[in-house]
Amino acid sequence: MKPRLNIAMLAALLAALPAFAGVTPEEAAKLKAELTPLGGEKAGNKDGSIPAWTGGHTTAIAGDKAGGRRGDPFKDEKPLYVVNAKNAEQYAAVLTDGTKALLKKYPEFRLDVYPTHRTAAAPAWVYDNTFKNATRAKLNGDIPAGAYGGIPFPLPKTGAEVMWNHMLRWRGTSWQFHVNQYQLTADGKAVLTTSGIGDQQMPYYLQDGTPEQFAKSNEFWLLRLINSGPPIRAGEAIVGRTNIDTSKDQAWVYLTGQRRVRKLPNPCCDTPTPSTAGVMSFDEIETWNGRTDRFDWKLIGKQEMLIPYNGNKLLQPKTDAEVMGKAYLNPDHVRWERHRVWVVEATLRAGQRHQAPKSRYYCDEDTWNCVLGDRWDANGQLWKTLWSQTFVAPDLPGTVIGAFGFADLISGTGFVGNLYNAKAAQYPLKPRYQDSVFTPDAMAGEGAR
Repeated sequence: MKPRLNIAMLAALLAALPAFAGVTPEEAAKLKAELTPLGGEKAGNKDGSIPAWTGGHTTAIAGDKAGGRRGDPFKDEKPLYVVNAKNAEQYAAVLTDGTKALLKKYPEFRLDVYPTHRTAAAPAWVYDNTFKNATRAKLNGDIPAGAYGGIPFPLPKTGAEVMWNHMLRWRGTSWQFHVNQYQLTADGKAVLTTSGIGDQQMPYYLQDGTPEQFAKSNEFWLLRLINSGPPIRAGEAIVGRTNIDTSKDQAWVYLTGQRRVRKLPNPCCDTPTPSTAGVMSFDEIETWNGRTDRFDWKLIGKQEMLIPYNGNKLLQPKTDAEVMGKAYLNPDHVRWERHRVWVVEATLRAGQRHQAPKSRYYCDEDTWNCVLGDRWDANGQLWKTLWSQTFVAPDLPGTVIGAFGFADLISGTGFVGNLYNAKAAQYPLKPRYQDSVFTPDAMAGEGAR
């Protein structure tokens, strides 16, 4: 007679699955004392190179035009020092492996390090929700539950929680992006892959929503991008709906040659994404945007590092050519600062596959933006270094990711995505979109040429 699994045994097995509850009320109280409302350390560091957080940057920036271009709140500052190939060893402790490799490979690459400004901010209701999430959110295996409208795990205990903080970070509710994107060839040429207008919405951050309403769909990020160029790609479009349960992510593309909408079979992980003409993979967008169930996540801890930050400087030139460099951006327009970051290492989980079986990510303690990442290939070689540029947006308020990309340290190629320089609008905020905007039917109508 075969043994039968009764209800009590099933309940016991379910209880044995990894589930990480929120922190205690006593720990959560730190968010109203020594920690910032989003979970960073409020105090500065010992030598004063990282100042205390005093509320973030919430005042208008000279040069900001509502719905148009953005100014630079730190335009009159000069670099404190420069890190280059000659003195890189002196700063080795605060450089990622990928940054060290760029300094070694490209003599013209350098870090202009400016005074640190802790500009991170968010609306009061996001702070309130973050405080509630601290005790009510948990990870059921790889899937968050109970979180809404704020950072889900402001006092993270695991690497997976840090990565979910990045994916569910505050970046506004509804906004538009007008962008150009480029593939960088090994001989230094920049080839336009995408020019278009995109719309994004975070249902997770609808101010009048609730955790219960959100849980009905669990779709936290909606995106639509319609290409106007280059000519061979004009009219193409992609729409994506990203779910808390990442196995339910959906994406569709409109292909002008076929005049048909096609659903992508696997919009995740190391699959090339059409939004970058297939140059980047889905999980490389904005440093990391993937399925946490493909990796085991190790929380290394918090470290002081030099990272790109407060990059409104990058937004000022009015042509893309001015900000493009070989395999990276032109260092003249990139601002680096010293900040505390959470370091998380990803190792491919048993039974899964991925082109990069090991990665390491560096995530800002204040905003939870993961702004740098390194990937190793199956041979153990440091393969790609991923980067994201942030800028200050007091109208949110917030410090959010704009341009992103990677440098392939083996082939010498690269990619630069979401450059706003040649565009009249830089991350304009929008009223709430109708959900139907982010559907394949609506995309077919908009993308046709």
